[in-house]
Amino acid sequence: MIVGDFSRLSIDFCGVACENPFFLSSSCVSGTEEMCARALEAGWGGVVFKTIGFYRAREVSPRFDVINKEGAAFVGFRNMEQISEHSLDENLLALEHLKRRFPKKVIVASIMGETTEEWTRLAKLASHAGADIIECNFSCPQMAVSSMGADVGVNPELVKSYCQAVRAGTSLPILAKMTPNITDIRLPAQAAIAGGATGISAINTVKSISSIDDHQQIQPDIAGHSCISGYSGKAVKPIALRFVGDLAGCPELHGAPISGIGGIENWRDALDFILLGAENVQVTTSIMQYGYRIIDDLKDGLCSYMRKQGIQQLSSLVGGALDRLGTSRDLDRDSIVYPVFDQERCVGCGRLQAEHAN
Repeated sequence: MIVGDFSRLSIDFCGVACENPFFLSSSCVSGTEEMCARALEAGWGGVVFKTIGFYRAREVSPRFDVINKEGAAFVGFRNMEQISEHSLDENLLALEHLKRRFPKKVIVASIMGETTEEWTRLAKLASHAGADIIECNFSCPQMAVSSMGADVGVNPELVKSYCQAVRAGTSLPILAKMTPNITDIRLPAQAAIAGGATGISAINTVKSISSIDDHQQIQPDIAGHSCISGYSGKAVKPIALRFVGDLAGCPELHGAPISGIGGIENWRDALDFILLGAENVQVTTSIMQYGYRIIDDLKDGLCSYMRKQGIQQLSSLVGGALDRLGTSRDLDRDSIVYPVFDQERCVGCGRLQAEHAN
């Protein structure tokens, strides 16, 4: 473990100085002042406070389900939560207290309105509370009203309009959080930048059905019924990387900062997002599994990698793999790679022979 200097992990994100690129994402792990405070004290560079708004969520119970795998608590997590259950006044006070307690950390206010007037008003209130950045939630897949969440995020005209409304209420950097429940994420992202957003967050959770029990009941079982809701965890990382690559490689989005989200459990996961163009990463589900202290692995691992590679600034890594990402039409069809068998490590499982026999 590296002890001491983590200065090489510092980076400017959306014009805001960050001591490291690791943030909590807007979720159940960042829903109160004290939860966020614990994370910041542990070493996280910033927090995206759970989405606030005028809408008061009335949550169902139970609202979680998991995909299990041998040797792991779970590999996928499904939730039905909407936005903060606390009052807007309580949440604004929490944002204000967090910034006062942690002036050198980055406090991001995630907001969600139902009308242009609400978006503007929320932007003003979050700015007044001391937030450093505002994130617009255009992507929650389980909102109980169609005028909010992912239904907005698939509509580029609405995304642009609401970003314009937020820009009218603040001079702070604005992130537009994108939904993965769309064919081409670049279209709403371009609309967000055209509307005044500074950068893009991607992705939110993936619409899903996780399991059905022995009684043919879809889980989680809410008084005999269930619904499609958001899926997160390690299993969504390849999907998230695909969308981050799409955004970073889009000429119309050149220069727009990206915050990468989805399935990040360790520093290698985080590095993948950074190499595909993310300047910052956000984490939730692995914190639920392992606790806020995973920040030690994230910081130690990435810092050690940079030191071994002779890299002094994190910004030098951003987008480092993008020039190797193309389309299937770009691939060399004459390239052939033959398998190499390590006989000393072979356990004689017989799988190769069985495959040939079929």
